[in-house]
Amino acid sequence: MNYLAHIAQDGRQQTASEHLNGTAELCAGFAASFGAEDQGRLAGLAHDLGKYSAAFQRRLNGGPKVDHSTAGAAECAKLNQGCAAFAVAGHHGGLPDGGGQGDHWEGKTFHSRMQKAVLGRLAPYEAWQKEISLPPASQPAFSSQPEEMFFTRMLYSCLVDADFLDTEAFMAGKEQGRGGGGPMEVLEDKLQSYVSGWFPPKTELNRERCAMLERCVEQGEALSPGLFTLTIPTGGGKTAASLAFALRHARTHGLRRIIYVVPYTSIIEQNAQVFRNILGEENVLEHHSGVLYDIEDEARPENARLAKATENWDMPVVVSTAVQFFESLFANRSSQCRKLHNLAQSVIIFDEAQMLPMPYLRPCVFAIAQLVKNYGASAVLCTATQPALDSVFREFLPDKPAVELCPSEVFHQGIFRRATFRREGKLSWEALGEELNGQKQALCIVNSRRSAQKIYSLLDPEGAFHLSTLMYPAHRKAVLAEIRARLKDGLPCRVASTTLIEAGVDVDFPAVFREEAGLDSILQAAGRCNREGKRPAGESVVTIFQGEAPPPSLFDRPVAAGRAALDLYGQPDSPEAIRYYFQELLSLEGPEKLDQKGILAAMERDYMPFRTIAECFRLIDSDTRTVYIPLGEGEKLVRRLRSGERGRTLFRALGQYGVSIYPQHFEALDLAGDLEVLEDGSAVLDNLALYDSDKGLSLAAEEGKGLFI
Repeated sequence: MNYLAHIAQDGRQQTASEHLNGTAELCAGFAASFGAEDQGRLAGLAHDLGKYSAAFQRRLNGGPKVDHSTAGAAECAKLNQGCAAFAVAGHHGGLPDGGGQGDHWEGKTFHSRMQKAVLGRLAPYEAWQKEISLPPASQPAFSSQPEEMFFTRMLYSCLVDADFLDTEAFMAGKEQGRGGGGPMEVLEDKLQSYVSGWFPPKTELNRERCAMLERCVEQGEALSPGLFTLTIPTGGGKTAASLAFALRHARTHGLRRIIYVVPYTSIIEQNAQVFRNILGEENVLEHHSGVLYDIEDEARPENARLAKATENWDMPVVVSTAVQFFESLFANRSSQCRKLHNLAQSVIIFDEAQMLPMPYLRPCVFAIAQLVKNYGASAVLCTATQPALDSVFREFLPDKPAVELCPSEVFHQGIFRRATFRREGKLSWEALGEELNGQKQALCIVNSRRSAQKIYSLLDPEGAFHLSTLMYPAHRKAVLAEIRARLKDGLPCRVASTTLIEAGVDVDFPAVFREEAGLDSILQAAGRCNREGKRPAGESVVTIFQGEAPPPSLFDRPVAAGRAALDLYGQPDSPEAIRYYFQELLSLEGPEKLDQKGILAAMERDYMPFRTIAECFRLIDSDTRTVYIPLGEGEKLVRRLRSGERGRTLFRALGQYGVSIYPQHFEALDLAGDLEVLEDGSAVLDNLALYDSDKGLSLAAEEGKGLFI
């Protein structure tokens, strides 16, 4: 009998042997990047052994579904290859929880699946032995179960990507256009051409930028792969300097790609465009929820390549979000894990590293440490306010302390001080409104959406603006464009905003007012004051004040730590104050607060809990609901949604017209009849009177949770 793996629409047939051998070669090649070539070959050969059954051959011709994954997992388990067994077991349905020996064979755990094989509940598949020989594979030595889980997930990534690529090529009848881009040498030449105008430096500021850039290039060549920090003041050319290090480092040590991890989409869009300008569009993949690549767009055929690259990050430079990056590293589904093997032998730059999520800090640091320790990656914590994470990293990387790429003696900190700080104490909203109205152009950043709306109501109408995430993203972008235009033209411009504007948004105000917060937030806000350095620092003032309303509980510890640092050191931008702040913040949080979901404890306690961990690890609070606003282009998109159209492309486009709200707000709007909830649970704002053209969606209550400010 000729056992088949796939039948194409045109009738072509791929045998099981062809598919297993093709997948094995791809998987072995991927796993070779972290020294697991033989494990990869074993998993690739074993993954579809269950297709050597009469039951599966009937399935190819329309028969009932067949469990064809457990067979290969059982064969790997017989060889005591647990990592390969888990990877094979999960290559369709996702990595399962390990479970326990007493699990029933009909359950979903790994032990259940093995019971199913032992009890003879699988369709007979012995015919594989006539065509396939499973090779011996060395089992890596692991120092802990979390380390073994990490390896298993990386091996799983190799397998599911290889399986998909081999199947895709067969179904299409040819290799598909994926990845591409130039080698690191070519990319570095492009960067050198881009910065050539900096040399010779004509101003004091440019001399400092050039000195830091050159130091990063030197360090990229001199230092072996490992863990690094890059602490460059705002305005010091951090983006170009970090890219210069990454390119030279990758070129010197044969690393394969550069991954930029940024905290928010408001930053990623700016950074990705800078990289495209420097390196060319063909070399840069921007991957997050707000970007769309239409495979069928005939006007932009390169979109098909980019859309496919989002699946496995097979590009020289990838720019993505912390949510995408870290949730994938703790995921169990193939769609999220396919890309992971491409993190090995990469330079991974964590931009704005001080914004690593505190409730998940220890699991995130564990993952970074694993990539550095066992997968040949270099990790760079890049920021103007370096968090004091030495003790956390020492827990997971005791033998590889972080090396600072640009020590303070390389540049003069004072040259980058473009603003003067003053502490105002407590201000009533009315007093704050008077101060803001006394400025021609001013930005006020507060800690909650309710406070932003209150301050906005006190501003003189001419040139008054409001920004918060109660406004859908396309609305915010339009408002920001108007703000930038007024700033450029010297027109009155006073803005009341939540913290969304301080996360890398490129605006330049002569005066900034910042409600008390953590020092990192205060310094982020200060980056919006005299950003271009066109005014004397003494005339560009950042006022730190205590608001009338108490801060949301999420801000309690950062506010307390920031206040303590300011009381002790006075200037928030001094290195001593910054280090003290982060040490105080970590002390206030306590170890248990740095892993609030108990991720690492569960990985140590339970047997390989892949599914459980994936469900627990959510950087963004998942109990929010999105309400789509049918205004502007959103009206057409909502019309498509109402007609029954569904799909990732539509929902990504709708994301520009969605507002995330908490369950109690959603319920109140729904009970009042203000929402239209469709059959799939999607919600559309039916009462458009509730969406204000200045302030966004009106809510009866305000919780002010920090992840959505």
